[in-house]
Amino acid sequence: MSIRSHYYLSIADLAHARGPVPSLSYDGAGPDDLAAALQNAVRTPGLFERWRALQDEPDDVDPALGAIDPAATVSARVDDLRIDVDLITDLPMSIVRQRLNLLIGPSWQLRDMRKA
Repeated sequence: MSIRSHYYLSIADLAHARGPVPSLSYDGAGPDDLAAALQNAVRTPGLFERWRALQDEPDDVDPALGAIDPAATVSARVDDLRIDVDLITDLPMSIVRQRLNLLIGPSWQLRDMRKA
């Protein structure tokens, strides 16, 4: 049985938060766009499948990395000069980290994590 977690994340500079592969990277303009992109990335296999197709040996990629949570919720808001993101999901941090890194690179910080 998986544990539902509430991840509290922040992004200091959303205007420059982009992933390393342009075709997979977040390309929105604000917190609502980021929340929608991240929610799509954890709810559906699209981002993972596009990333996997770019690998040298796509068939060798561990299918567990493609885990999704159709019930995940994401919200984002401006707080002072940063963007705060709340993500509630059953996915482990390793999957959340991979999806965030694909979308916005190392521009994010995990501020807290609690049982949801």
